[in-house]
Amino acid sequence: MNWSIEQGSIDEVIEIEDQVPEFVTPKTRALIEARLQNKKTLLLVAKVDGQPVAYKLGYALDEKHFYSWLGAVIPEFRGAGIAQALLNEQERWCTSLGYEAISVKSMNRFKNMLMMLLKNNYQIVACHPLEDGTDSKIHFLKQL
Repeated sequence: MNWSIEQGSIDEVIEIEDQVPEFVTPKTRALIEARLQNKKTLLLVAKVDGQPVAYKLGYALDEKHFYSWLGAVIPEFRGAGIAQALLNEQERWCTSLGYEAISVKSMNRFKNMLMMLLKNNYQIVACHPLEDGTDSKIHFLKQL
């Protein structure tokens, strides 16, 4: 499978989110725009035959620290290395702009994401159980 990675759009994020069954409440345009307002952002989209199949979206917390906020791969395109390629490109971009660290949060239920972050030297810095006890939010940090 051949794919390309390019700068993406919020419309493409929403298109991908709507095809990810794990997301009970996909992100809305209003929520994404509100979070990104007045922030330096990076929105990468992976495409297969021109079709968006995955994305990685983050923003600067300050001039040295980047937050990798959202990401997803449509199920039928998983296992091909697309998520790893998006992570690599995000790290390359952050390094080129002088960021010194990347933070990311994930949920315990997203095992493949957790394993990818650990494999790429992201360190667990905090873990918070959800109030209803159904899962935990895990905070990671990588020094670049």
